[in-house]
Amino acid sequence: MIKNRALASRYARAFIEYCSGTIGTEEALSALKKVRQFLDENEQLREALENPAIAYSDKYGIVEEVFAEEFTPEIRYFLKTLVENGRFAYISDIIEFARIKYAHGGREEALIKTSYLLDLELIKQIQDALQKKFGKEFKFYVELDGSLLGGVQVIIGNTVIDGSVRKRLDDLKQKLVNTQVN
Repeated sequence: MIKNRALASRYARAFIEYCSGTIGTEEALSALKKVRQFLDENEQLREALENPAIAYSDKYGIVEEVFAEEFTPEIRYFLKTLVENGRFAYISDIIEFARIKYAHGGREEALIKTSYLLDLELIKQIQDALQKKFGKEFKFYVELDGSLLGGVQVIIGNTVIDGSVRKRLDDLKQKLVNTQVN
């Protein structure tokens, strides 16, 4: 789970944008995965780079020495930026955010839940409307869920757009419960 989503988003986006002009998004994501594995295998290295008692210049030297052979200059620059800004402790969150956000070519995942099969034209209309509303592209998945009774529910990250019959019935029930009878 990502603890600081805003920070992870900012650094992941900056890193991916930086790499898009040099090594490309796929290579950048692959390199981040490799960094995560490397740090998981070298816990003392991670602790040293997170330690505020160690001078930045010493941490830069560690990054250049340890990461020089197997990692690109883009990765080393990114790691040094995290060290300089005191954000190295968030490296796992940043890598996880980048993996989720950019693994599908920059498209986020969106789940369409429905109680019945949708034709491709209707899915395309939903896709177009959501992409226009959010200003980004999505990779859509469709799931059948009979408990919705009808309509559609869309889940994008933590956002739920619920146009299901079940939701309308629950809302109506809540209104009736809250209504006082004279």
